[in-house]
Amino acid sequence: MKEDMIAIDYTQDGTIDLKGKSVPRSNTGCWKACSFLVVYGIFERMAYYGISSNLFVYLTKKLHQGTVTSSNNVTNWIGTIFITPILGAYIADAHLGRYRTFVISALIYLLGMCLLTLSVSLPSLKPPESKEASTQQLVVFYTALYILAVGTGGTKPNISTIGADQFDDFDPKEKALKLSFFNWWMSYIVIGSLFAFTVIVYIQDNVSWSLGYALPTIGLMISIITFLAGTPFYRHKLIKGSPYIRMAKVFVAAIRKWDVVVPDDPKELYELSLEEYTKQGKFKIDLTQTFRHHHSMWGPFSNSEIYMNFIKSVRDYVAPTLLIESYKVSVASTLLSYYQIVILGFRICAAEALLEGAKIEFFYDQAPESMKSLGTSYSLTTTGIGSFLSSLLLSTVSRVTEKHGRRGWILDNLNDSHLDYYYAFLAILNVLNFIFFVIVSKLYVYRAEVSNSLEVLETKLTEKKENFNGLEIND
Repeated sequence: MKEDMIAIDYTQDGTIDLKGKSVPRSNTGCWKACSFLVVYGIFERMAYYGISSNLFVYLTKKLHQGTVTSSNNVTNWIGTIFITPILGAYIADAHLGRYRTFVISALIYLLGMCLLTLSVSLPSLKPPESKEASTQQLVVFYTALYILAVGTGGTKPNISTIGADQFDDFDPKEKALKLSFFNWWMSYIVIGSLFAFTVIVYIQDNVSWSLGYALPTIGLMISIITFLAGTPFYRHKLIKGSPYIRMAKVFVAAIRKWDVVVPDDPKELYELSLEEYTKQGKFKIDLTQTFRHHHSMWGPFSNSEIYMNFIKSVRDYVAPTLLIESYKVSVASTLLSYYQIVILGFRICAAEALLEGAKIEFFYDQAPESMKSLGTSYSLTTTGIGSFLSSLLLSTVSRVTEKHGRRGWILDNLNDSHLDYYYAFLAILNVLNFIFFVIVSKLYVYRAEVSNSLEVLETKLTEKKENFNGLEIND
């Protein structure tokens, strides 16, 4: 009896501590561990958006770069931030594990933030008010930015995955908590985003760029310390090796067997004859649709959340931006007020919280057990690819609209530009993207959860045994 009680106290999903030992359920994982991750997320979002939200302004006003050049530099940097998670996720899944990969990457992230703060603070590293930045100053500034980007490559795909790992799928209570984790995660960390869009941006524009960059750096330092403080409570998954090697083996095996004669009945590839099952006293379980987990996109799952939040993101971000830009054109050469930026920033944060939570949950849930970090990184990679495409789109639109001596949509003086046209164009692209999303969602077949599949299997076996016993009684 005592042994059974001890067994129940340990997690059933194979999670361990940093020493490789099984972890007790009572004092590890769940929100006890995730509370540290949430605090990290709040301060890290403040750090990231404290830099990215006003980076365009710094490039144009302080480094004296053109509008298109500055915008492309920002989107290329953001694209790098969201592409590098593939590498960070691979290292976590195949070599170091999520925790160690995260800690090393967080320190690289902090190094980039410190160097960036120095580049906007030291007189020798920042350009004079009326002169363009020197090559040396640009090299230091962009080196700091891309060191930061490399660091986020190991933190972004692993932090939310570490959070999801704190819930045991084989425990009904913890599984229920896990279903809401990603939404709560995004809802909490949006607090840091709002602080960056309001307080940090105001300090940068009206007080000091040095202080405006120092505060996010301090925030990141606090977030890393908080994460490390929660180490005794974290659960960790075993390292399963390189997922790419396993995928490559499938293709190699397929190539080697390309000329194998396939039987007319496909079931012969994976089923024995009924007589063989009878001799062994076993029961054949026919393939059913239950194992496919083929739900409609309107079902209670993350795809339907993405659908609803996709609409909200267009409504809360693209549409308000379009209206603001139309208003600017109507009142001519006046600058956006601080309050307009705050309202827009709030809606951007709300849209991100609604959409990103469901998207990360979807990619995490549908990835194989040994590829959770890599699966989460794919959700981030879509943003990275979109950022690079944004640079290409912006350059193309600027070049095309300035042909034949016309006033282009995107000029160095944004008040003389037609950003209202540009955002209307983006709104149309979002509508087309939404239509494509609906089509793909209707065709998608969900991956079955292991815990659910075991429940279904147990039910089927029970039904088969009852039917078999009934036949014996009749005989």
